[in-house]
Amino acid sequence: MPPRTTPTERQKRLGSELRRIRTAAGMSAEFAAGLLGVDRGKISNIESGVRGISADRLRTLACNCDVTDEPYVKALVEMARARTGWWERYRGILPQGLLDIAETESNAARIHGVNTVHVPGMLQTSEQAMAIFRAAVPPLPEHEVALRLALRAERQEVITGDKAIPYIAVIHEAALRMRFGGTDVARAQLEYLLEVSERDNVTVLALPFAHGAFPGAGQTVVYIEGPVPQLDTVQVDSSHGPAFLHAEGQLAKYRAQLDLLEGLALPPEQSRDFIRDIARQL
Repeated sequence: MPPRTTPTERQKRLGSELRRIRTAAGMSAEFAAGLLGVDRGKISNIESGVRGISADRLRTLACNCDVTDEPYVKALVEMARARTGWWERYRGILPQGLLDIAETESNAARIHGVNTVHVPGMLQTSEQAMAIFRAAVPPLPEHEVALRLALRAERQEVITGDKAIPYIAVIHEAALRMRFGGTDVARAQLEYLLEVSERDNVTVLALPFAHGAFPGAGQTVVYIEGPVPQLDTVQVDSSHGPAFLHAEGQLAKYRAQLDLLEGLALPPEQSRDFIRDIARQL
């Protein structure tokens, strides 16, 4: 397979999983190269996501590394299949990190997260998203704002489309009270939250100020479940772009943190009442 100049997050993740399998088995890169019939340099390129790997070679490596978890191996084979998605239309015109988010979400089995300042992007109206994009520093050109809005709308199909997946959002009261775009936009955003929370696959949980301190305060965290638990991903947002975490300890930490926050938040119906009260105060 030809080398890639800029591997996607999904391609890099596959490479890191193959490296983990190989090193856990105590197999050297030289031995793996001989086993797969490639030179030593290609092993490094495969493990960094710069080169792909065929399904047959992937299964050969897994077998010789004594990986017996067949659902995990099948999920890796699926990741290895060269395939593009709708997000490729934005390649070269929007930052790579945004496309990586879209690809990761599109391959998720379930998504849950916590937001303390913004309503989650998956649940934002276009008007509120536009207000947030226009607050960027340095200011985004209007054509890029339009492109980001279009990408955001297509991302939301993951939870509103024909093949919608389960989605759980813990939203802090601070995010619910923010008035991005002004009072009318904020009220419309809360009304949309109430509407989308009625979907069978969407759960919106409000976390009131009254709960005080909680783990991860100030972070926007999205936990994206893969086809098997080993392929889960944590996405943490920052002003310079998304960070993707998938070390076993990191996954365990954020799973525990999100489970705790979901337990602290109001139940779904009480959350809807809470959001209605805030909307009435606007």
